[in-house]
Amino acid sequence: MPDPKESYSNRSFYYFQQFLAKSGPAASASYALIGAVLLFSLVGYFIDNHYQSSPWFTLGGTFLGILVGFYELVKVIWSK
Repeated sequence: MPDPKESYSNRSFYYFQQFLAKSGPAASASYALIGAVLLFSLVGYFIDNHYQSSPWFTLGGTFLGILVGFYELVKVIWSK
């Protein structure tokens, strides 16, 4: 805990650092969710273009990305 006699900016930076440390796992899980959906959707899109089977692999990749992303999100939520 910072000393009350310290400057306002030092105390503000201290509390901001504490806030970021506590929100880190949630931010990481949200980035994993977004990244998984984008990655698997793009892989499905390229497979669809290769085999001309649109939209099945894109939909499957999107669904798989959502599953993987929510799995990462649930791991963070239930770990506390």
